[in-house]
Amino acid sequence: MTATDYPAAKASLGAYGEAIALGDFVALLKPRVMSLVVFTGAAGMLLAPGALHPVLAIVAILCIAIGAGAAGAINMWVDRDIDALMTRTQKRPIPAGRVPPNVALGFGVTLAVASVAIMALALNGVAAGLLAFTIFFYIVIYSMALKRRTPQNIVIGGAAGAFPPMIGWAAVGGDVTLASAILFAIIFLWTPPHFWALALYKRGDYDKAGVPMLPVVAGREATAWQMFVYTAALLPVSLLPCVIGLSGAVYGAGALVLGLLFLASAIRVITDTGDTGERSARRMFPFSILYLFLIFVLLLVDQKLPVAF
Repeated sequence: MTATDYPAAKASLGAYGEAIALGDFVALLKPRVMSLVVFTGAAGMLLAPGALHPVLAIVAILCIAIGAGAAGAINMWVDRDIDALMTRTQKRPIPAGRVPPNVALGFGVTLAVASVAIMALALNGVAAGLLAFTIFFYIVIYSMALKRRTPQNIVIGGAAGAFPPMIGWAAVGGDVTLASAILFAIIFLWTPPHFWALALYKRGDYDKAGVPMLPVVAGREATAWQMFVYTAALLPVSLLPCVIGLSGAVYGAGALVLGLLFLASAIRVITDTGDTGERSARRMFPFSILYLFLIFVLLLVDQKLPVAF
C-alpha cells in the first residue's frame, strides 16, 4: 500500500481555494530549514580566504536562500501525498488545499533555475554548479530515489544539507578545498542523529505514511545506537578545523564541549527506556540545532580573534 492509497491523502489533495496567499508561497520555501542553510552558507563564505564585494556577498546569500527554498517547494510537490498523512505536515500548503501541486512545482522550478543562473552570472561557475547539484541531490536523490525506499535515506540524502558552506566558500574563491570539505563533513555526520531524533518521536507519522525511516524499520534501540555512532564520529571530525589551521584553541575547546554534550544526548536516548525513548529524543532534537549553530558561530568568532589566542 502506498501513501496515495490512503483515503485521507486523496481527500486532502482535492479542494483548492481560488486565491493563494503570499504566506503560503513563503511556507513552500520551508523558511525554518532555509534559515540554517543560509547561515551555514554565509559562514562558509566568511571563513573562506579572500573577500567579496558586499553587493556580491548579498547576491550569493540570496542565491543560496532561493535555491534552498526552491528545493523545499519541489520537495513539497514530491511529498504531497505522504504530507497529507502525517500530523506535522498536514497543514502544509499543498495537502491543506491552499496551493495546487502544479503551482508549487512551477514556483520551485522557476526559483531553482533563477538562483543557479544568477549565481553563475554574478559569482562563478563552481558555486553555481554546487548549488545546482545540491538542488538536484535533494529533489532527485533524496526525495524521489531514497526517502521511500531505504531506512538509510537521511544518511545519504543528508548530503544535500551539507553543501551550503561549500557553496559559500566557492562563491569567494571559485574552488573546493579541504577546509570546505571538512565543513561539509561536519554537517553530513550531524544530520543523521539530528533527523533520527525527530523521527523517533514522530515515528507513528512515518509508519502511517509508509516512509521507511530507521525508527520504523529497525526500532528505537537500533536507531539510538546508530545515533550514538554518528555523534561519536562527529566529535573528532568537528576538531579537524583546528588541525588544518582554519581555527584555533577557542573553537577547539568549544567544539569539544559541544561534541561531548551532543554525545551525552545520544547516550541518554540509548538508556532512556521510558515513553519509548521519546522524552530524550525530544530534548536531543532542539539541542542538535543549537549544536550546529554554535559550531559555526565558534568558527567565525575564533577566526576573528587575535593570533595569540
